[in-house]
Amino acid sequence: MTRNVVISGGGTGIGLAAARMFAADGDQVLLIGRRREVLERAGVPGALTFAADLADPEAVGSAAAFVGREFGAVDVLIHSAGGNGLLEPPVGGDDPLDAVARHWTVNFRLNVLTAVLLTEALKHRLAEPGGRVLFLSSIAAYRGSGQVAYAAAKAGLHPYAHALARELGPHGITVNVVAPGYVEDTAFFGDGMDEERRARLIAETLDKRAGTPGDIAATLHWLASPGAAHITSQIIQVNGGAERGH
Repeated sequence: MTRNVVISGGGTGIGLAAARMFAADGDQVLLIGRRREVLERAGVPGALTFAADLADPEAVGSAAAFVGREFGAVDVLIHSAGGNGLLEPPVGGDDPLDAVARHWTVNFRLNVLTAVLLTEALKHRLAEPGGRVLFLSSIAAYRGSGQVAYAAAKAGLHPYAHALARELGPHGITVNVVAPGYVEDTAFFGDGMDEERRARLIAETLDKRAGTPGDIAATLHWLASPGAAHITSQIIQVNGGAERGH
């Protein structure tokens, strides 16, 4: 049966890999993201696209209206939009506290607000029963090292997902979180990673390899399947054993 799949941040990296996987199953996919040109060149067979800043409530409302017109019900909602804020244009003066406030606010906006607003806008459209909501967190949420604001923002998705699972569970809708480790070929890590850091991240894994967008997409695809119908309110770590599950 064809499903309606909405993927935020579906033009690149993990979101794009997931979009291609669902489309290959014959599902109807909608890609939502800020950059129209990125969505349009993604090349996902049969996919619809809608450009919107998902941290803007008005833009999210427009995206939700588009979903209503094109899809009606949503079978799978995947939140892949996010980032560490390093690609955002600098604003403001030289005050160090301004810089701190901006950095934390940008990370919260990119990683939490985008997911929460889109979920709340589409919550009433989720298929009952059988709907799936999937969030992308990070190994950073467990470690709190490196980009601390990013780690905190990703960790902020966890209690929201648990609360949502409790709310939607009686309607036959599951809510889960996937927390990847180091994944190559994504805009998050980019082309600027030095070989020493890459080797260190791979050495942390038990299988001694970097993750791929396909690894994460396959996990999302399985969590959206009928076989995962009794799995909800869980955080699934996909990191080659670099961090143990809790």
